[in-house]
Amino acid sequence: MSLRARFTEELKISMVAKDAPRTSTIRMIMAKLKDADIAARPTGIEQVPEEQIVSMLRGMVKSRRESEALYRQGNRPELADKEAAEIAVIEGFLPQQMDEAALQAAVAEAVQEAGATSIKDMGKVMAVLKTRHAASMDMAKAGPLVKAALGA
Repeated sequence: MSLRARFTEELKISMVAKDAPRTSTIRMIMAKLKDADIAARPTGIEQVPEEQIVSMLRGMVKSRRESEALYRQGNRPELADKEAAEIAVIEGFLPQQMDEAALQAAVAEAVQEAGATSIKDMGKVMAVLKTRHAASMDMAKAGPLVKAALGA
């Protein structure tokens, strides 16, 4: 089932269950997706592809994590809890992330495949990782592992 179909289906389920916070978050996701579709139209794309939707969702999670941290620093636990609840809903639509061991193995494989020997080859390794594991890998976690593997 595509992410778009899942959004619609989950929205219906949350509305029937009268789960207002979940309904609100899913509507926010759908609005952001509609904005992305509209922004892509001048390039001839009617709807953004799944990979771009996953990337959009990751960006939404990242901004909410930052907001949550700021709210906790500012002693606003009610707002931080709201952000945490939104993060949980959004992450429910993201593909399962690799665990630490799988991440290390993928980095080692990419270093070998790219023929990387020094830190100057980091871009090549990251490109291999992105094409192979973009949906299931957090690139922010992969970067430091690639640096360590290349001996930086």
